[in-house]
Amino acid sequence: MEEAIIKAEKMVSGGDCISKIDGKTVFVPYALPGERLRIQIEREMRDYSTARIVEVLEPSANRATPFCPLYTKCGGCNMQHIATDFQTELRSSILKDAFAREGVDAGDVQVVSANPIGYRARFQLHDGGLMEKRSNRILSIQNCPCATPEVNKYLAEMPFEQRPKGRVHVFGTEKIVSIPEGFDKIIVCNEDSKKDGRVIGKRTVRNGRPTKKIKKVQPRYEGASVKEENLCTVDILGKKITFDVQGFFQSNMQVLEKTIPLITEGLGGKHVLDMYAGAGTFSVFLADLFSKVTLVEHNKSAIVYAEQNLFGTSHESFGLSGAVWVKYHAESCIERNGNFDAVVIDPPRSGMEKEVCSWLCSSGIRQIRSLSCDIATHARDVGRLVKSGYKLKSLYLLDFYPQTCNIESLALLEK
Repeated sequence: MEEAIIKAEKMVSGGDCISKIDGKTVFVPYALPGERLRIQIEREMRDYSTARIVEVLEPSANRATPFCPLYTKCGGCNMQHIATDFQTELRSSILKDAFAREGVDAGDVQVVSANPIGYRARFQLHDGGLMEKRSNRILSIQNCPCATPEVNKYLAEMPFEQRPKGRVHVFGTEKIVSIPEGFDKIIVCNEDSKKDGRVIGKRTVRNGRPTKKIKKVQPRYEGASVKEENLCTVDILGKKITFDVQGFFQSNMQVLEKTIPLITEGLGGKHVLDMYAGAGTFSVFLADLFSKVTLVEHNKSAIVYAEQNLFGTSHESFGLSGAVWVKYHAESCIERNGNFDAVVIDPPRSGMEKEVCSWLCSSGIRQIRSLSCDIATHARDVGRLVKSGYKLKSLYLLDFYPQTCNIESLALLEK
């Protein structure tokens, strides 16, 4: 394949640096802005090319030596070759550029960060190991520098050949309180397990004995199933939050505990909406500040956990998509409980459903706390809100995943 000498330009979303060869954009992984590189073109597309570094001719002062022997092989990290502080600068710049493309001036991006290693509590193992980058090959792993001590203890003590086969969810952190003291604080769930979980809202039998119903399950959530061995309860800022390890929960407990006060600061009143609420992690804290919390989450199993986590508080939950809730329930919900004083919204990677974003734009709700795990859709949605009259007061880079290009963000909007 063709070789060339280039100067790397800015880093873009995804972690690659770009350059130009005869006017055509070239994406170069593991490069840093300003570096002079000898590269080899690997793929020629119509509008761009991808390349690999053959030699770093003039390295950046911010280039670092990767600390993991599996770096560039494992599909997890892609920024270990960059000094930690400069990683944060690059992620902030990428975030700010995404908002600028949507016509939103983000001002100075504020950073919420914690330990750059030893932070990751949540893993997916495949046949006991990690997936090799751009391959189905399994990498045996006995230690991950980014993993929590609890996860690394499991990796060190459980021989590779004895680990469960298939896709396995691992969650380990000192924050787990559902495991008694003196035991390893880790839960390992095999997605391919044939064990029958119980059906929430109905009494089923396992091993000849009836299971115990979860209390106060609303009738419309009957039929949501859960495996009791997958349940995990963590202590986050003094609150007990239960979730299913096979579902989603944040991987970085330190950054999560720094983010929650930023979301709740300055909020309070009679009625708050938690849109895309998951297991109710934010609602648990909002319930202390508002007379009534309304939760909307399409995953009915997640809403069951939210019901448990909010037991004893004044709340109303809907196991529906945001679009369906807006169309059929938003108006009656406001009639019953009064207009919303604030909204906390944390959509999936695809961003807010267009019906939800349109409703928010015309809602007149004074305060919006918007979180996202995708900068492009976040910038798009915030751009729409700003055009409708909201002001972006602050934008935060939530540095949940050091050593990677994954960027999560929090926007504080007011009207």
